[in-house]
Amino acid sequence: MTPVTFLLVDDLEENLLSLEALLRRDGLTLLKARSGDQALELLLQHDVALALIDVQMPGLNGFELAELMRGNERTRRVPIIFVTAGSTDGQRRFRGYEAGAVDFIQKPIETDVLRSKADVFFELYRQRQQIAEQRDELEAQAQALREADRRKDEFLATLAHELRNPLAPLRHGLDVLRRNPTGEAAEGIRDMMDRQMVHLVRLIDDLLDVSRVSQGKIGLRKERIAVEAIIRSAIEASRPLIDASGHTLTVDLPSEPLWLDADPTRMAQVVANLLNNAAKYTPAGGQIGIAVRALGGSAVIDVSDNGIGIPETLQSGVFQLFAQVDGHLERAQGGLGIGLALVRQLVVLHGGTVEVTSAGTGKGSLFTVRLPLGEAPAEASAPASPVVAAPTTDDRPVVATPTPRALKVLIVDDNVIVADALGWMLEEIGHHCEAIHDGREALDVATRFQPDVILLDIGLPGMDGYEVCRAFRRQDAFKATTIIAQTGWGQDKDKAKALEAGFTHHLTKPVLIDDLERLLTDIPAA
Repeated sequence: MTPVTFLLVDDLEENLLSLEALLRRDGLTLLKARSGDQALELLLQHDVALALIDVQMPGLNGFELAELMRGNERTRRVPIIFVTAGSTDGQRRFRGYEAGAVDFIQKPIETDVLRSKADVFFELYRQRQQIAEQRDELEAQAQALREADRRKDEFLATLAHELRNPLAPLRHGLDVLRRNPTGEAAEGIRDMMDRQMVHLVRLIDDLLDVSRVSQGKIGLRKERIAVEAIIRSAIEASRPLIDASGHTLTVDLPSEPLWLDADPTRMAQVVANLLNNAAKYTPAGGQIGIAVRALGGSAVIDVSDNGIGIPETLQSGVFQLFAQVDGHLERAQGGLGIGLALVRQLVVLHGGTVEVTSAGTGKGSLFTVRLPLGEAPAEASAPASPVVAAPTTDDRPVVATPTPRALKVLIVDDNVIVADALGWMLEEIGHHCEAIHDGREALDVATRFQPDVILLDIGLPGMDGYEVCRAFRRQDAFKATTIIAQTGWGQDKDKAKALEAGFTHHLTKPVLIDDLERLLTDIPAA
């Protein structure tokens, strides 16, 4: 509890000692002054709850001191009780109240009277303190809300910008293919559209991931893994962006493997996000480096670049959600400000730390991840060979691609556009399709169509995909039929719920044709 300060002013030392003895208790700090000038000095140094001032003093008397206090912004609200041995007639009282007094106490002082009056101001001061603290808290909350609102507006504007970036070439590509679907540029346009679609999916995945981690809804699947494997996986994911910008990537790995107890997918995501960040914020033709070392029981991963750098004032905030480096947006390839926030959250979940250093604008950045080292497995295998480019001669090995069987596929999805597009995709690779848009009709249609595979959406109106799947499994004719969930719900708990309902496989929308084709290849035709 913060002490409350009272000021005692009297030219006689014995009077000050008497007042101090009467008022001393826990929670009170008593200041003593033997003149008006000394009292003014103390008032300018301390926040005083009450001043007990003797009227008759040499130099500045009590009334004059009170008048000076009322003329100073710092002391004008300090309550004053005059202590006097003289007459307290109407004229003296009037002058005292005019000078700012709240009360008079007559000498000799009655102990109970003094203490009861002092307690009133003691409590008033405490209440003022509480009100001031509450006001400060409310102001801090209001400021936090204003800042959150500002960052929300910036995020929405950035999100719109980032979504339009891949949507624009998709729109243009569709227009070109509509006019000339088999032209010379058609293959390149389709590749471009595929890359833009992958980019859109990654944006959405990052948004979902950061939300899950923030809410504690993400679980790690840890295993003993070499740091080198994580680095290679991250480089593979980031290589297209690095190469597209013409950057040179330098990799420095230790001669002996370093082992972690970590989720390989999530840690590869951490390193890939750092590499992508370096690629985005480094002008074309830049230098990016990744180095791994052991230090004091930790594996240290450094990701460096010679890009646009980070001002010192902004370095502490780069790991905050939706943070952007002001003034750098036009020199970067965009971003939602969630990649680094996700990096920090995932690293912390692994018991590690991440920090950034930069010499300032235009001087590059260095991100350093530290993770607890794990013990090497009893029989640690030799590090895998680096990934090399595939040979370009005719001597390269030929991998036989199995010829897919023509299957009968029933598509159950209430979104007509999604169902039609999925049907076109399946028919393009040689399968026969029929679509239904209401789960309640699915069983009747399937009985007639006798599908080899059922692609079943979860979010169906009336009767959802889980109920439809259970209805199929209750029928002898469909107990062994392959039923694949295709849904926008892709968390681990969603996949587990799908398996419990009887689904054979779970695919998250948008379903990639390669993933679907791999599943269908192993399914025998009826």
